[in-house]
Amino acid sequence: MTAVHLVGHGGLDKLVVRNDVAVCQPGPGEVLVNVTAAGMNNTDINTRTGWYNKQVSSGTTAEGGKSGFGVAEKGMGDWEGGLTFPRIQGADAVGYIVAVGKGVDASRIGERVVCDPYIRDPEDVEGFDSAGFLGSEHDGAFAQFTTVPSVNAVSIPKDFPLSDAALATLPCSGGTAMNMLSMAGAKAGDLAVVTGASGGVGTFLVQILKALGATAIAVAGKSKIADVSKLGADHVIDRETPDLVSAVLEITGGRNLSLVADVVGGDQFPDLLKLLRRGGRYVTAGAIGGPKVDLDLRTLYLKNLSLFGSTVYLRDTFPRLIDLVVSGRIKPFSTKSWPLDQIHAAQSEFFEKKHVGSLVLLPPKVEA
Repeated sequence: MTAVHLVGHGGLDKLVVRNDVAVCQPGPGEVLVNVTAAGMNNTDINTRTGWYNKQVSSGTTAEGGKSGFGVAEKGMGDWEGGLTFPRIQGADAVGYIVAVGKGVDASRIGERVVCDPYIRDPEDVEGFDSAGFLGSEHDGAFAQFTTVPSVNAVSIPKDFPLSDAALATLPCSGGTAMNMLSMAGAKAGDLAVVTGASGGVGTFLVQILKALGATAIAVAGKSKIADVSKLGADHVIDRETPDLVSAVLEITGGRNLSLVADVVGGDQFPDLLKLLRRGGRYVTAGAIGGPKVDLDLRTLYLKNLSLFGSTVYLRDTFPRLIDLVVSGRIKPFSTKSWPLDQIHAAQSEFFEKKHVGSLVLLPPKVEA
């Protein structure tokens, strides 16, 4: 099959397109998925570049994405899983089940599926200790075929009107947004700010908050304000606004926020905490603006704040996300698709952050 091998931490040269990779076979309890679309996301790129290593202190820059961060090992940082090379990356798998392993009902063959990227021991109730990630501990979607546990392959109606490319934005970007808001207890009536609102995760954060009945104040680049507004954001603030606190408080009439959903981090972190009311919640799943932040512990405890870090999905995160999509309450925002063998060009465009929503890779079609 055609697949992309990650052969080490580093730049785009570490992604090698091959056409002679053996087709994987489903083990007990697994299904074989013919991948028809694979989303691109920061997680796969950060893994390749070694950005999770604690020695890296910058944000996720375009230059770092193209050339890497000079990390040869320990590129997964505090993520406790194991990464061996070569590895087929790709957390976002959509396609059709074409074979099943022992113990899986053969009637599943032919199902259209979107795959939950977190693979874990069913006996692990929380799922944190045993969690592995598709494209990290397990070969993923940057290939014509991949295998996942049957429980991870979630059926989508074949006549569901969204394209496979649109569905491929769900596993990582959509799941990350859903998990962030689940962990932080997002609910109707919340007054929330979303940073990085034009990105893959941000576009889902805005939509999910609105679906839950919250007020969403989005922060995005000036050229993307119109598109983010179309997603349903109540207000959109230019990210270059010199005084974010004043801009938000002007919108809210002086009221502080109950929730901040942040994927940027960096220098604006203290202002985001300043905006929270007493008892407010802050949740993050990224740091594209920089991982090192200034935290005054007095702000944290005097305001009774709760801070949440989100990576491994809660058990109900993915089902909740799929329900919102199938019911039509949120809609994936896929901007452009690329052939899988053009992954270098596709990721180069991804780094530039000029798009809204997600970019998607399309493996070669499999002849019947």
